[in-house]
Amino acid sequence: MSAPFAPLRLSTDLLSPGPWIFGRQVDDRGDAPESGSIVEVYDSQDRFIGHGLYNRHSDIRVRLLTRGKKSDLRNPRDFLLRVISAADRVRRKLLKLEETTDAYRIAHAEGDDLPGLIIDRLGGALVCEHHALGFWRLRADVEWALGQLYPGMPVVHRVPNSAAKAEGFEPEEGPADVGEVRLTENEVVIPVRPGMGHKTGYFCDQRDNRLKIAKLARGADVLDMCTNSGGFALQCKRLGARSVRAVDLDEVVLEQATAAARLNRLDVEFVHADGFHVFRAVKTARERPNLIVLDPHKLIRGRADDEEGLRRYHDWNTLALEAVRPGGILATFSCSGALELPAFLGILFQSARRAGREVRLLETLGAGPDHPQRPDFTRSRYLKGALLAVD
Repeated sequence: MSAPFAPLRLSTDLLSPGPWIFGRQVDDRGDAPESGSIVEVYDSQDRFIGHGLYNRHSDIRVRLLTRGKKSDLRNPRDFLLRVISAADRVRRKLLKLEETTDAYRIAHAEGDDLPGLIIDRLGGALVCEHHALGFWRLRADVEWALGQLYPGMPVVHRVPNSAAKAEGFEPEEGPADVGEVRLTENEVVIPVRPGMGHKTGYFCDQRDNRLKIAKLARGADVLDMCTNSGGFALQCKRLGARSVRAVDLDEVVLEQATAAARLNRLDVEFVHADGFHVFRAVKTARERPNLIVLDPHKLIRGRADDEEGLRRYHDWNTLALEAVRPGGILATFSCSGALELPAFLGILFQSARRAGREVRLLETLGAGPDHPQRPDFTRSRYLKGALLAVD
């Protein structure tokens, strides 16, 4: 049993929905607990609220882990095993993801009551992405818990640069290099390096969307813009696209995508180029694609780049709509958590007017069910997409 945790009192008894408590809500002007530690949280009336991870250097001062009884977090290691096991059961027992893939999200941070911790399974390896100093300090306990669920699998820990800056610390070690592993997603085998490159090394969130859109690609000429590791392109070709061109400005991910196409014997043309230039060339071409996938990197990371990010979303989608063949389809996405779905759809319809195209919204899209959301925390719905019929 662990020693009692340090108390932390709030300056209010009114809490916002969700697990985040911000600096303005906390009374830590005196002797504050150690940053990265587990604390007992009390409201301004000295009533116990729950346990959380405290960080004086972050605007998100506390990330709540529990609400209710003090005994809920008597032992951090047992708590982590209990919560991660519950999340894992949803993926393996309820969703039965192992029947179609060995790449899925085991724990989706706030959506699985682990605010600040992401855990992905990528083939024969596990990747923990730490967005909170507190979880970074608990990484040995997290790894122990994962060892009970996935015995013998290597575990890679990484801290994104944006998280390190926001949390005010520099990790004392970088992600371990466990080499290349191969994962399988809907019959396509993809080589990845866990913990290396973008995010955890692979984007599990688009798995269901890749299959959905690929089913529309039979006989189509496809342009996959911002292809990254080629997920949409490979599935489209597997399910019968006539031609597939995949574009990205990152040479490293294109090498990975090319290797995956070769491994699966799929004929995809990979192009290293600026997507804006490609779109401008395509819209004047004699033969234009009748299915375009647009999945850019996060364009809005905070308030400082809101205006620029919105402008870029307008520009990307205007060019995509100009480039698609009449009677075709545009599947377009945003992974900016600060941009909510209604605002994103507004951008798309404004872009259609700029492009002089008529569009119909066929379906809104999001991350797969292994990326659950809490009803009281809408920011967990970071990925949003739209399937548009374009005339």
